[in-house]
Amino acid sequence: MGMTTPPRTLAEALRARDDESLAGLLRARPDLLSPVPSDITQLATRAGTRASVVRALEHLDRFALQTAEALAVAPDPASYDTLLALLTGDGQDDGAQRDDAGAAIRDAAPGALATLREQALVWGEDDRLRLVRTARELLAPSPQHPSPTGLGPTVAEATAGMSPGRLQEILAAAGLPATHDPVSAVAALAALFTDRTRMGELLDIAPTEALAVLDRLVWGPPYGEVTANPTPPVKWLRDRGLLLPVSTRTVVLPREAALHLRAGRAHRVPEPLPPAVVAAATRDPQSVDSAAAGQAHLAVSTVEELLTSWNSGGPAMLRAGGLSVRDLKRTASVLDVSEPIAAFWLELAYAAGLLASDGEADERYAPTPAYDDWTELPVQDRWVRLAAAWLSATRTAGLVGGQDAKGRALSALGPELDRSAAPEVRHRLLALLASLDPGTAPDPETLLARLRWERPLRGTSTSAGDTTDLRSRIALWTLNESELLGITGRGALSSQSRALLDSGPAEAAALLAPLIPKPLDHVLLQADLTAVAPGPLERPLADTLSVLADIESKGGATVYRFTPGSVRRALDAGQSAADLHAFLATHSRTPVPQPLSYLIDDVARRHGHLRIGAASAYVRCDDEAVLGEILADKRSATLRLRRLAPTALAAQIDPASLLEGLREMGYAPAAESAEGDVLITRAGTRRTPPRTPPVPVPEGPPLPDGTLLGAAVRAIRAGDTAATVVRKDSSQDAAPAGSLPRTTSAETLATVQAAVMTGSAIWIGYVNADGAASQRVIAPVRVEGGFVTAYDHTADEIRTYPLHRVTGVAELADSEDA
Repeated sequence: MGMTTPPRTLAEALRARDDESLAGLLRARPDLLSPVPSDITQLATRAGTRASVVRALEHLDRFALQTAEALAVAPDPASYDTLLALLTGDGQDDGAQRDDAGAAIRDAAPGALATLREQALVWGEDDRLRLVRTARELLAPSPQHPSPTGLGPTVAEATAGMSPGRLQEILAAAGLPATHDPVSAVAALAALFTDRTRMGELLDIAPTEALAVLDRLVWGPPYGEVTANPTPPVKWLRDRGLLLPVSTRTVVLPREAALHLRAGRAHRVPEPLPPAVVAAATRDPQSVDSAAAGQAHLAVSTVEELLTSWNSGGPAMLRAGGLSVRDLKRTASVLDVSEPIAAFWLELAYAAGLLASDGEADERYAPTPAYDDWTELPVQDRWVRLAAAWLSATRTAGLVGGQDAKGRALSALGPELDRSAAPEVRHRLLALLASLDPGTAPDPETLLARLRWERPLRGTSTSAGDTTDLRSRIALWTLNESELLGITGRGALSSQSRALLDSGPAEAAALLAPLIPKPLDHVLLQADLTAVAPGPLERPLADTLSVLADIESKGGATVYRFTPGSVRRALDAGQSAADLHAFLATHSRTPVPQPLSYLIDDVARRHGHLRIGAASAYVRCDDEAVLGEILADKRSATLRLRRLAPTALAAQIDPASLLEGLREMGYAPAAESAEGDVLITRAGTRRTPPRTPPVPVPEGPPLPDGTLLGAAVRAIRAGDTAATVVRKDSSQDAAPAGSLPRTTSAETLATVQAAVMTGSAIWIGYVNADGAASQRVIAPVRVEGGFVTAYDHTADEIRTYPLHRVTGVAELADSEDA
């Protein structure tokens, strides 16, 4: 066997990979699959496009990125030893102190390089490593885009366009012999800067102030402003080429000189190891699970309370979409939480498909039909639905109250809240929590540092101390939201949440169920017209009590207050006074207080005494005196009433407004139908049409599964075979490269029949019914009736071709089978 020829291009390097390696590339960079490349050359071209390379760089961890940055400032091509020297330094500065760091870099460098190779950002053997040209352009230094390493241009790049005479002056000032041409002059200067001994001797005679100037530039930015008459230290450096002119007012420290001053290191702080996530506290795992379960129950109750309050129709939608600031404040007041937390509960209900707009002309928000199904589930299953919706949602509640790119306010339930990175950040952060021992609450700053190390380019800033980038903001919101939702308890990941991440919803619900407090079937009635629920109530009891009384305070025990308005609300819902007395007697562990009985009887006695209908509206009452009181009351002027009969009044406003107006005057009217029957207003009748939850906005192409990857690799291989296979010349002259083979009909038939008998593959030219020409590699199976049936390697399937559309055939040469 002969030696393998080193690849000359990225396409050749990819062609030499096995199928598993190609599948790994497509898995790591799924944008290369849209659409499936026709062959390896097209795959390589697409892998080198700017958009694809930027996406790939954004998915690198900090050390893999530092490795790519080091290759961007290394010679092209560079050896592995050169790369390692740029990462570790040349060992000339504080060598003993840097041994541990150097060992860590040497251990991590092969893995980082393997990642860059897998993602086709680097190709070539270890002695000729090449960074993809587009990545080099993105990471290499320039005046417009300083290198992340802080290094400037090379001596050759910085002196391009400099006069030969000036170059010779620099050589003379640096103590170097004159040369005969600019190329050798540049080479001599670069050789001086890369020679540790001679460079050390030159800097030994440098003025102290000149060394101070170099210290300011050595770690970047390498550019400095100079005046028309520079100071002596700057002039000393400029004369010797340690500062080279970029423009009339700007100088730069050349890369070779900077690397000498850095002891060969491309980065001030190489980071080969991910920062450890440090524990802030260690708690009892059972207490964590209990705390998380309590919060999970509260989360379910809060969502239910929110949507119950919108049962008869929620607030109107803004013209641009979303809730107004006033409605958000009102919702926060109802839930007794801050506005950001209210926005979180709204977005959670929306993401779970429990809340949507009704689509009417006067569009309002309301619960969806799915909400009714959700309320019938056990508490643990309801929580699992909420948690799963939160995990996958791209809508980001933390943005509410901020501004979009055009300076417009971002509103809850409004547009522009999708951030495609949110699900990935949530899953990664929870995975880091799951990697800790049960009961461990991490230090948030170490979590953020770890996330920034894993994806340093994904935010707006890569500064280790900056938490304003989007990923860090999402991570902070995730920590708060996971505590609100009961994913974590007291800062640590709960067992049920671990099960949700690892095993699925059923296992999580099974672990959560025993921790949910049992619902109670009783309350404690008190003489001050309140009822205390010492824990969560059974659903029928909670539903009825929420109509009959107003919630006054929440917490471990919920306090309900009975008022004339709340009692009237229960009567409007179809309950009678006797029903309410029986309900309270059945569900109270204490005797029903006399004031509460009196309140119910008093409201019931007046309830329905007045009847409201449509005239636009009318009022009727058997007691003429009551109607006289209403007409005499100045507050009734806005109702525009007039007496139709001793027992009837007509109004020029709609029945609903008349009903509300009389209630504000202190009466307790009841609405009636056209037949004269009392209309029963039941809570919870307002629902939107069926709605699907908002679809998460993907960050990029979906991750391909194994089946798609296998098919894509086979298709690329087949296309590459058709495009690059070596063909035998036919009896005619060989066809020019890229053209279709040409043979006579007899030769075509004979070659195809021979291929059927030998089971070999052949290369054909084919023109379809639309006149489109293509080259294909086929393995003929049978020939009959003017058609050839064959396995088409290019399409990876059995196909039948009319022989009259085959322009010609050629046998494949004895070479590697693609």
